[in-house]
Amino acid sequence: MAWIVLIVSGVLEAVWAAALSASEGFRKPRPTLLFVVALALSMAGLAWAMTDLPTGTAYAVWVGIGATLTVVWGFVTGQERATRARVLLLVLLVGSVIGLKVVS
Repeated sequence: MAWIVLIVSGVLEAVWAAALSASEGFRKPRPTLLFVVALALSMAGLAWAMTDLPTGTAYAVWVGIGATLTVVWGFVTGQERATRARVLLLVLLVGSVIGLKVVS
């Protein structure tokens, strides 16, 4: 169960990052509200997962999921260019996250 909560929390990290960008410095109320809610849920889920998983592993997986999805969102929205090098590095990051799950 801790792994499921951790994965959902990682997804919520990407949500709050995208909402933070969309809030334009907290000037737009809806993205700002989404940022606050997603941030709170993401942190709460991470904290809960850390009661059952090693801290370093949980944090690395949480950051890896959030970072990967945030960059992919940038590719999808056109805010970032999807170069071969970036895609390769994301694949390596995802592989590392999966590896941490496998050995934990």
